[in-house]
Amino acid sequence: MEKIQPEAQNGEAEPPPPPPPPSQGDPSSEGEAAKLKPTHEEKPALPGGEPAGEEDAGPEVCEQQHSEACQTERFGRSFRRRESLSPRKGSASRKRDSASPKKREPSEKSPRKCKGHRKAGHRHAHFLHGPSPDTHFGPKASILHTSTSIMHIQDPTSQRLTWDKPPTNVLVIKKVRDETLLEPFKELCRFLIEEKDLVVFVEKKVVEDALLAKDKTFEVIRQKLSPFKEGYDDLSGYIDLIICLGGDGTLLYASSLFQTSVPPVMAFHLGSLGFLTPFKFESYRTEVTNVIEGDAAIILRSRLKVKVVKDIKLAESEKLYQVENGLIPKKHIDSESGKTILQVHVLNEVVVDRGPSSYLSNVDLYLNGRHITSVQGDGVIVSTPTGSTAYAAAAGASMMHPNVPAIMITPICPHSLSFRPIVVPAGMELKIMLSPDARNTAWVSFDGRSRQEIKHSDSITVTTSCYPVPSICCYDLVYDWFEGLAECLHWNVRKKQSRLEEITDSSDTEC
Repeated sequence: MEKIQPEAQNGEAEPPPPPPPPSQGDPSSEGEAAKLKPTHEEKPALPGGEPAGEEDAGPEVCEQQHSEACQTERFGRSFRRRESLSPRKGSASRKRDSASPKKREPSEKSPRKCKGHRKAGHRHAHFLHGPSPDTHFGPKASILHTSTSIMHIQDPTSQRLTWDKPPTNVLVIKKVRDETLLEPFKELCRFLIEEKDLVVFVEKKVVEDALLAKDKTFEVIRQKLSPFKEGYDDLSGYIDLIICLGGDGTLLYASSLFQTSVPPVMAFHLGSLGFLTPFKFESYRTEVTNVIEGDAAIILRSRLKVKVVKDIKLAESEKLYQVENGLIPKKHIDSESGKTILQVHVLNEVVVDRGPSSYLSNVDLYLNGRHITSVQGDGVIVSTPTGSTAYAAAAGASMMHPNVPAIMITPICPHSLSFRPIVVPAGMELKIMLSPDARNTAWVSFDGRSRQEIKHSDSITVTTSCYPVPSICCYDLVYDWFEGLAECLHWNVRKKQSRLEEITDSSDTEC
């Protein structure tokens, strides 16, 4: 969602208010960006990325999205998105109001130009986001301009990553229970440690693999690996780059390890599907070197922030058991109400289904606090655009490009002939609860993991997370997606229709 541009049309619109003085900390910017600066104060954010206030944002969704938009710029410790128009050099602050350098306003006699001679308020036809809408309708009508604005969207095709500092720590995620990946794993680790002089983090169970321990030629490299254990070791703030060897499930697992800022992810196709893994391992030396040197295009895959509020109080022993076995990615207990709050960020989808019960599931859906419908069937899928090609596609949903800012709601085998999948704006807050008439409980899972039972007193809140997954592209974000549709999902594969042969008159053929 872009800011409304208060540009004058034919001299009829009022000029925008003057920018605040430099003492307020609002730097001037270039061209149209100077007119798009929000005039309201940002809502303070908590360390976890949530705005200060109550648990349910409700009507404060706009302020929450605006405060969270400033946090999606940095990934991991030292990798950040490169601003194509206004790069920030030597600054580690996330606050643009105080870190962006002042720039000279272009004069009217020499307006900014680029290929195609872009006009004010319009963009290239090849940009992924459409042009800014004209806010004047007819001779007298226009949109009422307010101080409520969300964010200014940089065109995704220009998003590239750059290093603030040279990367030092790399996390290598290998698909488990696959012996064919041992050789590529050893080759990659040897390359990163010996030639690139990097610290390599791997899972503890991978380091202790019996087949890996038998290889005496790899023993020196094996001793240099830094093992970690899921659920015990927190990697946040330590990892600069993630390299995945496997399929789409490997990338989903890597995303689950980082519940806040995610380092850039480079995924090699060594699994069964590979829709999210665009790189071929045969050219890993060149590809990894290019990424380490900062030459990489990225696509920001949005995630969903899912919050489950459970009223049932657990025994201390049961709480400890769930934490140790990784069933609860993040848990917080409200001491006043006694409610248990589970929070997790998912890349594909959150699924609410009937579980082992033979009855229909019956759940109520609320959007921004209003009841919209009840789902009677096997369940419902709430997915990101990235997840639209996964479980949602199997349930009959349309496939969305990852750069479409939206949330998809797909019923699973609904007992209704008119219940079609729907797409809602990314800024909406979805709440799922068991219907009072439900005959049984429901079950919820997050990217196929951490399955939990949902009872009548529980609720599930889903919003768009401010921590996307910066996935490194092999070519670009458009070609990679369509290449995955064709190669992995065989999209629109059909035997081509033959052309009609010309029929000649028999009299013309007689000589």
